[in-house]
Amino acid sequence: MLRELAEGKILAGAAEGIARLVFNTPEKRNAVSLPMWQAVAEALAGFAADPAVRVLLVSGAGGKAFVSGADISRFGEERSGEEAVARYNAAAEAAYAALAAFPRPVIAAIEGACVGGGLALAVCCDLRVAGEGARFGLPAARLGLGYPFAGIARLIGVVGRAAAAEILFTAALFDAAQARAWGLVNRLVPAGQAEAAAEALARAIAANAPLTVAAAKRALIEHAKDPAERDLAAVQAMVEAAFASADYREGQAAFREKRPPRFAGA
Repeated sequence: MLRELAEGKILAGAAEGIARLVFNTPEKRNAVSLPMWQAVAEALAGFAADPAVRVLLVSGAGGKAFVSGADISRFGEERSGEEAVARYNAAAEAAYAALAAFPRPVIAAIEGACVGGGLALAVCCDLRVAGEGARFGLPAARLGLGYPFAGIARLIGVVGRAAAAEILFTAALFDAAQARAWGLVNRLVPAGQAEAAAEALARAIAANAPLTVAAAKRALIEHAKDPAERDLAAVQAMVEAAFASADYREGQAAFREKRPPRFAGA
C-alpha cells in the first residue's frame, strides 16, 4: 500500500524489500511543486532508515511522463522573487542530493517525458530503464534559467562532458535511442513496459546479498566525490562486514548445495 504525501501528489511505500516513489500528477505530466520536492526528501529519509528496503524504484504516474520538470502554473506562488526561487531551488537540490546519496540501489522507470527536473532526477538514480517512446531534455537555455553546478556535475558523471554539453547548449529533446547511446539509459524496452522491466530488475537486485550491494553502492557514492573528500575507510569497513556476515557463509553454502541463496542482510 502506497501512502499519500503532498496531498497525494507523491506516493511512497515499501514491500518485499522494494521501496517505491511515484510522482503522481499525471494531469500535469508529473510536473513538480515545492511541496512535492519536500515530500520526496521526507520519503527518502524514511526509506533510508528502513533496513528492510533493499532497492528503490522511482516512477511517474500515467504513462505519459516520468517527470516533466517544475510546475509552471505555480511559479507565481513559489518562484516569484529571489527568496522564493532560493527556497524552491534548495528544496529541489535537497531531494536530488538525497536521491543521489541514497544508500541502496535506485532504479528509474521512465516513460514519456523526462525533461528539466525530470532529467535532473533521473541522473541521480543508479540505473534507468526507459520505454522506447521516452523523450529527454534540459530546456533551461530556452527558458532563460541558470542551471546549477551540482546538476551539471551529475549529468556529466552519467553521459560524459561532450554529451552533457550538447544537451545543455541545444536545449533540444532527444529520443530514447540517443539516450541509450549516450549511456543515460541502461535498458531500453518497448513503450509501456519500463515499469515492469524496472521492477524485474529491482527484484533481481533485492535477491542478492544486501550487505554486498550496499557496500558497492557506498563505493559508487564515494567515487563520485572529489578524491580528497572520499571516505574509503567507510567503504572498506562495509566490505569487511560483508566478508564477516552470515550471508557470506550462506552464499558459499548455497553455491555448494546448488540452490538459491537466502540472504538475511546480516
